[in-house]
Amino acid sequence: MTDAPIIETGYENLNPVEDAVSQRRSVRAFLPDPVPEETVARILYLAGRAPSGTNMQPWKVHVVTGAARDRLCTEIVAAHHDGTGHSGEYQYYPKEFFEPFKSRRRTVGWALYGLLDIKKGDFEKTKAQHARNFTFFDAPVGLIFTIHRGLEIGSWLDFGMFMENVMVLARSHGLETCPQAAFATYHKIIGAQLDLAEEDVVVAGMALGRADWSKIENTLVTERMALKDYVRFHRG
Repeated sequence: MTDAPIIETGYENLNPVEDAVSQRRSVRAFLPDPVPEETVARILYLAGRAPSGTNMQPWKVHVVTGAARDRLCTEIVAAHHDGTGHSGEYQYYPKEFFEPFKSRRRTVGWALYGLLDIKKGDFEKTKAQHARNFTFFDAPVGLIFTIHRGLEIGSWLDFGMFMENVMVLARSHGLETCPQAAFATYHKIIGAQLDLAEEDVVVAGMALGRADWSKIENTLVTERMALKDYVRFHRG
């Protein structure tokens, strides 16, 4: 196992919180090393300190490991390869991409596929790589996040802050993550396997484990905008 590549941040002497945030990345290859359930519980408990409007705390988490994880992955991978009869319950991306978001999406997609030697138009390799999502990229722990369908966009914003807490706290335990909206497409399978209630909407999944830094896909460092491109200071 090799060490994680350092992401250039533009700042030196990062404190532990800054390091945990600035060095976070979406990991797409994990080691099989088990993660103690007590560690997962600790991460999720502390993540629950995320803010939420009027302290509604809209998040629910289903942790899948062992045989439960394997059953879920097997059925979803099979459905993915079959390619019919599944769609998400909410719109994650715009129906038609536009700039600058279209270019950013393409840049990261082709950067990953370039590392994996997946050529444009190679639909079989593309589909196989997408299927890796549904094995949680071999991570030993899978997290499925759900929200009550009666809640509105404010609670979804709160949920995002909770998920970010999970990802940062994982790094404090030497673990890495990959948030995966792709799981929402297979909410019917997830609902049946995890006995979800009718009011539960699958928001996303997340892989959790120790990164395999020897894998080429984990060398990907995504571009970030310069501060001047998304921040304005209003003075006086």
